[in-house]
Amino acid sequence: MCSLVSKYNVAGPRYTSYPTVPYWDQDSFSLSSWKESLQRSFKESNANEGISLYIHLPFCESMCTFCGCNKRITKNHQVEIPYIDSVIKEFQLYLELFDEKPKIKQIHLGGGTPTFFSSKNLKYLMTEIFALADKAEHAEFSFEGHPNNTTLEHLSTLGRLGFNRVCYGVQDYNLSVQKAIHRVQPFQKVLQATENARKVGYASIGHDIIYGLPFQTIENVVFTIHKTIELRPDRIAFYSYAHVPWIKGNGQRGFKDTDLPAAQVKRQQYEIGKELLEEAGYREIGMDHFALKSDALYAAQESGELVRNFMGYNSSKTQVMIGLGVSSISDSWYSFAQNVKNLDAYQSLLEKGDLPVYRGHVLTSEDLVIREHISNLMCTLETSWSDESLCFKELPDVLQSLVELEKDNLVKIQSNKLIVTEKGRAYVRNVCLPFDLRLQRKQPDTQLFSMTV
Repeated sequence: MCSLVSKYNVAGPRYTSYPTVPYWDQDSFSLSSWKESLQRSFKESNANEGISLYIHLPFCESMCTFCGCNKRITKNHQVEIPYIDSVIKEFQLYLELFDEKPKIKQIHLGGGTPTFFSSKNLKYLMTEIFALADKAEHAEFSFEGHPNNTTLEHLSTLGRLGFNRVCYGVQDYNLSVQKAIHRVQPFQKVLQATENARKVGYASIGHDIIYGLPFQTIENVVFTIHKTIELRPDRIAFYSYAHVPWIKGNGQRGFKDTDLPAAQVKRQQYEIGKELLEEAGYREIGMDHFALKSDALYAAQESGELVRNFMGYNSSKTQVMIGLGVSSISDSWYSFAQNVKNLDAYQSLLEKGDLPVYRGHVLTSEDLVIREHISNLMCTLETSWSDESLCFKELPDVLQSLVELEKDNLVKIQSNKLIVTEKGRAYVRNVCLPFDLRLQRKQPDTQLFSMTV
């Protein structure tokens, strides 16, 4: 294992999209092209599958030093209503582009800390959103909860509005690690938040835990996994810590690179954690995720309906995903668009009646083919080019680049199909790299991505 880790531990994207954000062609993008793309996609898909909404709620009361999200640190809760009004205004501007009411199939409230907001104000936000759109049948609405401040009232209020999934950011249960990442939360808090969600009737409760954190040992990870199994959440995101301080600013500068586990230790943390989770009845889903067989994420993988986008892995697809809020990314399948990252600029643009988009990318016909292959690999661990529409000129070169991975038993290359082996699952980002034609054609001058291991 150590030799493979050394060999394949390179910088690479996590592939929540293709092309990845650093390789967006902003010269070919405009706000008008984004609107046209979105209108086209909405007409194609709204009647059959509806749309997804990602709503970014950026406020946190304190800085977690492992976090790479766009956030605003404040204890002033007077910011809640003005921000919510901006999000509602943004949604109204999008609705002006459509000739019928959207059917909302998925909503995810992310952050920041969504539960920074009071339950009363979250109810106001969602009531206004639902007044402007219809709920699709079998909709899935979810939010990220901080165990220290997610109350029974939060859960009950959102539950009555149709939210049926909650994900708690746990990270690690060891006090030394919690102090290093500035995220101290006792096990009892997570226990209470999890039991409250069950009491209210949430269909799926998730826990996020991270390996590769500063000062984190293998014993730390084992302890955290055992405590997690005690609570038996329906799904678990077992993430590799992505150390990218050169991109994310001072949030990840609270410790030195030498405080992080070595690559081989980090890989052991994952392998041991995976073994413990599988012994407890969890099944690995795509990359970094585990679920019980009773969870919708497992069913989606079994049926081949698992999808991956900027919201992570999901159990159902929508062609249109609209991102609302500062820094949010939208996806029409044919195009991406990202909002401005500065909160004041975001609110100022909306006050003028402008969509707060500042960059994006219009996918070429080649991009759409490569996107399909990378999505297949990330979700089903295989891809095929038996359909002529999924062939592309550089395919022979891509397969040649994968020969070394085949020698290491990480992939199997067939005449019209590529399969990631069970051994290769941990290196699926490396398998995707040769398909990433934009990256292959222009290697970055500086490090853009976290390490793959």
